[in-house]
Amino acid sequence: MSLDDVLSRLDAEMPKATERLFELLRIASISTDPAYKHDCERAADWLVNDLQSMGVAAEKRSTPGHPMVVGHADGPGPHLLFYGHYDVQPVDPIELWDNDPFDPKLEQTDKGPVLRGRGTADDKGQLMTFLEACRAWKAEHGSLPCKITFFFEGEEESGSPSLVPFMKENSDTLRADLALICDTAMFESKTPAIVTMLRGMMSDEITITGPDKDLHSGYYGGIAMNPIRVLSRVIAALHDDTGRVTIPGFYDGVPDLSADMQAQWAGLGFDHTQFLGDVDLSVPAGEAGVTPLEMTWSRPTCEVNGIWGGYIGEGFKTVLPSQAHAKISFRLVGDQDPHAIRENFRAMVQNLLPPDCTASFKDHGASKACVIDAEDPRFDKALAALSEEWGVPAAYIGGGGSIPIAGHFQDILNTKPLLIGFGKDDDAIHSPNEKYDLESFHKGARSWARILAALT
Repeated sequence: MSLDDVLSRLDAEMPKATERLFELLRIASISTDPAYKHDCERAADWLVNDLQSMGVAAEKRSTPGHPMVVGHADGPGPHLLFYGHYDVQPVDPIELWDNDPFDPKLEQTDKGPVLRGRGTADDKGQLMTFLEACRAWKAEHGSLPCKITFFFEGEEESGSPSLVPFMKENSDTLRADLALICDTAMFESKTPAIVTMLRGMMSDEITITGPDKDLHSGYYGGIAMNPIRVLSRVIAALHDDTGRVTIPGFYDGVPDLSADMQAQWAGLGFDHTQFLGDVDLSVPAGEAGVTPLEMTWSRPTCEVNGIWGGYIGEGFKTVLPSQAHAKISFRLVGDQDPHAIRENFRAMVQNLLPPDCTASFKDHGASKACVIDAEDPRFDKALAALSEEWGVPAAYIGGGGSIPIAGHFQDILNTKPLLIGFGKDDDAIHSPNEKYDLESFHKGARSWARILAALT
């Protein structure tokens, strides 16, 4: 089968592919808001119809939440599974958007043409790169190059509550030789990459309670314990002066980075001054003696994501609050156990409490890190295909974020994930004016066509 014919068709039909993507983008499939339940159904239906138009046996599968889309196409060679999600983030604050988030546009910028709208980069545009590669392959050769299962969910942006039960119930039909995921980015927006490690996460919400009501600070200031003061002490105690997290046992299961990976990451020439300078910062704040890329990809973190208590409205109200609150998340690596870390964190908080104060906690989820063994000839083939398409050497990289589905593929389906995405640093995912470069959409589809050829 000729790959060149497939690539030529992708080039010629890019305007049609862009309009197909725009049709999907116009559906406001916000999974976190029940008001958009019907739109999530519409997005699932749209994908089912699109897959069926390519001859794929596809159907919408019900869950307690938003539906899954599952499609199967027979073919020779290996069995590949492709995963993506059709749900998107809310658009708030809407006033910061230049245009309607669900009226996508092709815009010209000083960096080239971009597709603008909610879901362009996360994840509808990325998802459609693979579908367009399959569409072109089917059009040129009458069939796909191998057996492919398509698996799309509609709850990724709301914690995927239906995902694990669905995967366990349907493991026999979803299990494949390799799972392809397109929900990541290129390195520094210019180097195509395969992500081989993703951090896990544990999140906890803490409430410190002191007096049974807010108190007048003139009557009670000094004699009554202030919960904000207690919470501040807890937060300050989470790190030492070198940036290390002080929770007992926190670093259990944190691996050393291999010499080969250290050398490859050093060769990427990451400029942390520019990376931080883009957000008006300058000095890395992680552990002493650790490189900036390691801080981002291969070291665990503890961060306060929100803190509140007392009066925070306009003007001033001199009270000692009854309660103080914080949301704290931990990005995890290697074999760190999120449940053990949660227990140790809560025990540490309890040990720091003074008399008259109590602490309560709210669990916001926990998942282990995902480490993928890249010593696999299929990974090298995919890396070579990316290098050929983009004209620069592709790289194995880490990911600072968390994509739990990658670990679920390994743990539930015993299927190794291959994470390749074409997002760029300035795509503004989860933010107003989200975009996806037309180059990412076009060359992303061409990249998947090359990868399909290399793997089959």
